[in-house]
Amino acid sequence: MTKKEKIAFVQSKLDSLYPTVPIPLDHYDAYTLLIAVLLSAQCTDKRVNIITPDLFAKADTPYLMAQLPIEEIESLIKSCGLYRNKAKAIKKLSEILVEKFDGKVPANFKDLESLPGVGHKTASVVMSQAFGVPAFPVDTHIHRLATRWKLTNGKSVVQTEKDLKRLFPEDTWNKLHLQIIFFGREYCPARGHIPEECPICSVVG
Repeated sequence: MTKKEKIAFVQSKLDSLYPTVPIPLDHYDAYTLLIAVLLSAQCTDKRVNIITPDLFAKADTPYLMAQLPIEEIESLIKSCGLYRNKAKAIKKLSEILVEKFDGKVPANFKDLESLPGVGHKTASVVMSQAFGVPAFPVDTHIHRLATRWKLTNGKSVVQTEKDLKRLFPEDTWNKLHLQIIFFGREYCPARGHIPEECPICSVVG
């Protein structure tokens, strides 16, 4: 199978399995998505979706979050990994959004990545899902699967992102990264994976 055939097969299989893909993190605007994605680092999406309703009931705008005592933010997100660092980042970035950006989440990578706790992956998710800008956020699922499918050398998530952006059409990126995440969870887990039974690995492996 040539690289071109492999790309076409992966795209076709993912489209047939996941014609529509919901965003796994519950949110209702760019700010609540930003907070949810920040919380998802070293924490499952399921856990984040349990935490955020109570957090957003208290504060779902930068103005309200900036006014919450950090101890209260900590108590609301305590069941999430790295909660102390995340609470500091959430409070500080909310203050910055109020002070520098009129309470709005900036729709560009440079300003997003300047915010506390916001790395390139988080910024990519917000740009793609909140603002519709083509981006390819690479998490551990995507990095693992792209390496298994020999679409990248697996040296780093940075390299994986570059390789996937080069291989797949730009207008597929925003949907494709979610399709790969869902596929990884359902068919291609990190442990106990049986390549012969995987709808993609059994063909391209």
